[in-house]
Amino acid sequence: MTDNFTTLYDLAKAGAALAYAPYSQFQVGAALATVDGALFSGCNVENASYGLGLCAERNAITTAVAAGVKPGQIDRLVLFIDRAELFSPCGGCRQVMSEFMKPTAIISATNGQGQRKDWTVAELLPDGFQLPG
Repeated sequence: MTDNFTTLYDLAKAGAALAYAPYSQFQVGAALATVDGALFSGCNVENASYGLGLCAERNAITTAVAAGVKPGQIDRLVLFIDRAELFSPCGGCRQVMSEFMKPTAIISATNGQGQRKDWTVAELLPDGFQLPG
């Protein structure tokens, strides 16, 4: 894995600016890199029926999957939220990450104040749900 944090940070920040968040005003961007260097980004998209909203992390991951990325091929993901505090991914995003990212893949939460916190997928979701087989 190459350290492409700066590129992913810039893509995630640009994604946050595109977020559709009229209800929460909580604009999130995400960007990811695959093991072969492909880059994908996403933003959160809210809906008046709150449960139908899509988080930035899942948006980026599903965009990658639609382009042919397979489970285990994503090894880096950066989140950007322009708030004073850092936020970790929600439980649903953690589960999707555990399906498509390697357990050792790094997730970084960032904000506009230059703060950053890193986790591995395994740290965010130890013993994540898996179907047998």
